[in-house]
Amino acid sequence: MTFTRRALLKSGACALAAMTMPPRFLARVADAAEARGTILVAVFQRGAVDGLSMIVPHGEASYYAARPSIALPRPRRGDATTTVDLDGFFALHPALAPLLPLWESKTLAIVPACGSPDITRSHFDAQDYMESGTPGVKSTPDGWLGRAAGALPAARATPFRSVALGAQLPRILRGDAGALALRSLDRFEVRTTSQPAMTQRGFESLYGEGVRDLLHGTGRETFEAVRMLKSAGAARLTPANGADYPRGRFGESLRQIAQLIRADVGLRIAFADVDGWDTHVGQGAEQGQLANRLRDFGAGLAAFIRDLGDRLADVVLLTMSEFGRTVAENGNRGTDHGHATTMFVLGGSVRGGRLYGRWPGLAPEQRFESRDLAVSTDFRDLFSEITTRQLAVPASTALFPGWTPTHAPLGLLG
Repeated sequence: MTFTRRALLKSGACALAAMTMPPRFLARVADAAEARGTILVAVFQRGAVDGLSMIVPHGEASYYAARPSIALPRPRRGDATTTVDLDGFFALHPALAPLLPLWESKTLAIVPACGSPDITRSHFDAQDYMESGTPGVKSTPDGWLGRAAGALPAARATPFRSVALGAQLPRILRGDAGALALRSLDRFEVRTTSQPAMTQRGFESLYGEGVRDLLHGTGRETFEAVRMLKSAGAARLTPANGADYPRGRFGESLRQIAQLIRADVGLRIAFADVDGWDTHVGQGAEQGQLANRLRDFGAGLAAFIRDLGDRLADVVLLTMSEFGRTVAENGNRGTDHGHATTMFVLGGSVRGGRLYGRWPGLAPEQRFESRDLAVSTDFRDLFSEITTRQLAVPASTALFPGWTPTHAPLGLLG
């Protein structure tokens, strides 16, 4: 069987070949971030989370009129079972109460009414557009985080520069820069869609079999990098500062990303996803299926921040979802596919404790197509600002081909 560097690159598995070096003056900007070890973590809530339940607009009468059975009640002083007031108009879902200390310490910022300008309500298409960064265009070959990785300086790159926790490399990280998809830190699998026989072989077996051309001359360097990771003991690092991750795939993914950060193996971009947000039936309010998902989500994010401790100064975590849910509940006490949703930004450099962007309102005449929360912040405005500021990716980098900023920067990062 013949393996080629081109096949490995296109597969989006562990592609570790040379990257295109940016112009020197741009590279110097990125070098400053490289020296600081700044890191961007992206978390995708797959299935279209109901942003109106994550952050409840309790000051909006239309919210309660549209959701007679699943609206969350207004905050009540001293009642920990109800929503948690943020600013007199918005409140946190009670299941997200672990995030309140992050809001109060200005580590958490919230962007409501955020989403894509594309009007699709297809999960598959909307996720693809959000990961490729090109709404409405299906032919884009790579992802926007993959393009961001390609704009980082190659001089100090390790195989762990871009990592996704999962069995397959997500669309968002595909590109010529290469990335790892890891099920766990104990197994380093090279995964390729074109060579199924390789999927269960680790770096050491590949190198040991003499398949040096697979990594185009970087086999020894890659092998040594894996040795470095193992010698750093990343997999043996236990959660610090009393962090308690929820059980399950999402909590485990965040725990392992924190291990990579604390092990100093050159991580710059990390990705994790969590599904289960498609709540057409029996969505619930303070309790129920959505509350259960949000409880794990909030606990996982809070544990991750606690685990990092002082390293949080180097890290920004961004949450996203392909679209939101309808303003009105349906006949099954759930919500259907909508338009805008809510996104979180957490980290040491975040100007938190406030909401960003314009609130479009929920009155019927203010809704998108008379049914959905309208998008007032294009996801590309948010993602571009976070990426260029956090990773020092040059603003001239075409992270989102064909896009022109629609408004002044939000100013989320200090």
